Amino acid sequence: MTIVRARLVLPVSQPPLSDGAVAISGGRIRAVGRWSDLRRHGAGSPVDLGESVLLPGLVNAHCHLDYTAMAGQLAPPQSFSAWIKNITALKGDWSQADFARSWRRGAEMLLQSGTTVVGDIESAPDLLPEMWQATALRVFSFIELTGVQSRRAPREILEAALATIATLPRGRHRAWLSPHAPYSTTPELLRRCGAAARQRRWRLATHVAESDEEYAMFMSRRGPMSAWLARNGRDLSDCGGVSPVQSLARQRLLSDRLLAVHANYLAPGDADLLARHGTHVVHCPRSHAYFGHRPFPVTALLRRGVNVCLGTDSLATVQTRRHEPVALDLFAEMRAFSQTHPAWSPDAILRLSTVNGARALGLAGRAGEIRPGAWADLIAVPCDSRPREAAAALLGCSQPVAAVMIGGKWILARISHQLSMSSDRSPSQFT
Repeated sequence: MTIVRARLVLPVSQPPLSDGAVAISGGRIRAVGRWSDLRRHGAGSPVDLGESVLLPGLVNAHCHLDYTAMAGQLAPPQSFSAWIKNITALKGDWSQADFARSWRRGAEMLLQSGTTVVGDIESAPDLLPEMWQATALRVFSFIELTGVQSRRAPREILEAALATIATLPRGRHRAWLSPHAPYSTTPELLRRCGAAARQRRWRLATHVAESDEEYAMFMSRRGPMSAWLARNGRDLSDCGGVSPVQSLARQRLLSDRLLAVHANYLAPGDADLLARHGTHVVHCPRSHAYFGHRPFPVTALLRRGVNVCLGTDSLATVQTRRHEPVALDLFAEMRAFSQTHPAWSPDAILRLSTVNGARALGLAGRAGEIRPGAWADLIAVPCDSRPREAAAALLGCSQPVAAVMIGGKWILARISHQLSMSSDRSPSQFT
């Protein structure tokens, strides 16, 4: 049993603990409490993190790791469909090695900023499992499927993805399905993906109701996206008088295993529809700002009981400034959310990137909180705040994450000199 001690332990699902400690063995959390109660249970000396807040590793419910190196290469467009054309052209110029370097860089950014679990959309599945082996992150890869311009039948597209997943090793990482979006796939492909996921009890992820152009296409068969996809041979018979969310419902894709990414443009009744099926919604604040979407309907979703969580999306949709580096960083997403939702408490915002994200990925009780039985995925952030102000201090903290543990192993330790096996301080130094 290893004991990790810190000025504050922030379990997220329970109140913060001053002079707290976490007992760990076998890669899992065995106990959480005050240092005075746990100090005698450890083997050897404790790991002392000093003036830090110890909290669960962050859960990033939506990311595109292989687009990381696209940061700053695509200016915010005048239309969403124009952006799709631009990123498609950019991807066409990349080699497999470019995607691999971009993936690895994105994974490192997430670790450096405190993410320990990521739901990643994988547009280049040939990168797996090599990329899995290159990171300590827990990666849940959603294999992306499209089909508007494909010469293959929906059955063949799905079978190819399932064959790829069947070759991948099972362990710390998992692979599931992600039909890209209702506008970029066919109804048959959506239905087949839904059926395959239900049969295997898999998670699914899809982008839905992301833009006003997508909303107009499904509601009225009008707008730039509708015209562009019609020119490219997409059958629009599934559009007209239905919202993107209602379109997913028609294809039986809505369920408590679906991550509906974005959900920015909802028709009356859509929030109720999502809630009735237990569908999870992933919001990406910086990507939302990049496109200038209308305010995210978080209040309407939460009032119906929808589980809302946060993701980083990709750096291709984060505004950049000259001489200011950008990174995949859930703390940056939480700060962006706080700016547009100032009435939200820091504790509630922190839950969006911890317990709520874990719930969306089917990891409730295992990730996103410090509790007995959960994975020993922990991060430490330098902080000397009072317990009630811990979450606010974390959101406003300019210091980098000091330490990251995944499965009971230290992955990052910027404060290695403080990882001294010391138990000399008195509890009064933490109050």
